[in-house]
Order: sequence, then structure tokens, then C-alpha cells
Amino acid sequence: MKSLPPESRLYQPRQLAVREFMHIRGKSHQFWHWGQPHAPLLVMLHGWMDSGISFQFLVDALQQDWHVVAPDWRGFGGSEWNQGSYWFPDYVADLDAMLLALSPAAPARLVGHSMGGIVACLYAGLRPSRVEKLVSIEGFGLPTTQPDQSIQRMRNWLDEQHQPPSFGDYTADVIIARLMRNNPRLPRDKAVFLAQHLAKQTGSDQWIYCADPSHKMVNPVLYRLEEAKAIWREVTAPTLWLASDSDWLPNWLKETPSEFKQRTDCFQTFHYQQITDCGHMLHQDQPAHVAAAIETFLMAAPT
Repeated sequence: MKSLPPESRLYQPRQLAVREFMHIRGKSHQFWHWGQPHAPLLVMLHGWMDSGISFQFLVDALQQDWHVVAPDWRGFGGSEWNQGSYWFPDYVADLDAMLLALSPAAPARLVGHSMGGIVACLYAGLRPSRVEKLVSIEGFGLPTTQPDQSIQRMRNWLDEQHQPPSFGDYTADVIIARLMRNNPRLPRDKAVFLAQHLAKQTGSDQWIYCADPSHKMVNPVLYRLEEAKAIWREVTAPTLWLASDSDWLPNWLKETPSEFKQRTDCFQTFHYQQITDCGHMLHQDQPAHVAAAIETFLMAAPT
């Protein structure tokens, strides 16, 4: 990467990730591995416009021995793109196939951030016997929708078929600055580390995001909260929801505390914990606190 700080100022991982590629449902997927294969398996699922490597700081903060595996969802990072739109059912089906490859017999421990948490919660309700414990980091579903929203959604989606979204070429410094602007608590050394994996070089100092621009397209299918709640009620795994103390999530969901509680009440064995002094990217802002919360939850005896 051009115009980067001296090597001594770059983030130095405590555990280096190993990459693996597997074909999942006909597409090549990139997987990031940390730890020894014989250690307990812990599967981490990244959020929108992200990559499995973004869990590096969280992995470095873990105190127990784990075999952490973090795939790149289709259309993100090093995984293959779709020919067209992306749908939540595809991510759920991909996870089903991934877990069949990673842990064909034993139920898995899942940690998902944002979109990854949404997928993990749906999967845990659809395949309850395949999930031992579930951690969702600000992946609490999408804002509720109303039927009349479908009109403009469909119109926008039709327009985007003629003018698909795209990403431009950026300099390395622009990508680093964007990461730090989107997450003001992210120090430059970590932003540089992430930029090297979330973007790729296309010219002397031209970089483009490692993500399919089609992810930016509006979804013509409305999110139906009541359907998600019905699935959540099928979750049998003990569940931990980790939230930041910022106002990002309440502002995004636009729900009262009582309405939000209706979401949490769907889960049979439920724990809620707030992490202070962080934003939506909890696992990057406070990796030590998030790691401690996750390991305490995972190591606790069943109640």
C-alpha cells in the first residue's frame, strides 16, 4: 500500500490468520482461521461491507484457546460475487453449508456482528439443533416496515437494474480516512491493517473495495419483523446480545424500549449486556471487553 506509515506503527496481530478457500453452494468462499484445529471451534460472522479479517482485534483479545473461523460472506472480501442481487436466505443457506463443512456432527458456537448477527439469529431458529451458543453483536434485526413502503422500494430497485451502483477508485489514504470517519474510535494503525484487506490495489495508488457494488442496491423485498420474531422463538441455544452504549442502534431501529423488548423476549434463554465507550463496531472499539463478555458467556455452565 502506498503512503502508509512506517512499519513500526502498523498493527501487529498477536495471532496471525491463515486463509483457506472452500466451495460453498457453488461459490468460492474465503475463510480466515486462527488457532489450532483441535481447539474448540468458534465461528465468527462479519457485517455488511466488511470481512472476516475484521475480527482480528477481537481474536487477539481472547484469553482461551479457540479455533476461530471467520468466513467472508458471498460478495465480500475474497469470496465470489453473485450475478445480481443478494438475499438474506442465501446467507442463511451458506451458513448451513459452512457449518456442515466445519462441524458436521457437533452444534456450533456462533458470534455474529451486525448483518452476521442477524443471519446467525435466523439460523439458530431454523436449525436449533445445530447451534450450541449464540452471540449477536448489534445484530438485532432490521427496522420494521409497512406494506406501502414496497411501492417506492420496487421502483428504486427497477431503476437500479438500468443504472447499477458502483465503487470508484480511491487512494490508500482516502480508504483509511473513510474507515476512521465511519468509526471515530478506530486508531490509524488498525485502520491501515483493515484497509489492506478490505480493499485491493488496481493501479500505482488506486484502490477499490473488495465488495460487490450490488450490495448497495435497495432490497425490493420488505423486512417482516413478525416473521423474524417467529423464527427467533424457535431458538433453543443460550443467546447473548451485546450492544454499545451509543445511540446508533436506537436511532436506526426507531423503536421505543418496550418495542425493542418485544424482540428480546422472543429468545428462550437470553442475556443482554451493554459495552460502554464504543460505537456500532464494538469488537474493534473495545475488543478486550467484548472478548471477556463472549468468553464468560461461552464458558458458563448451562442453566
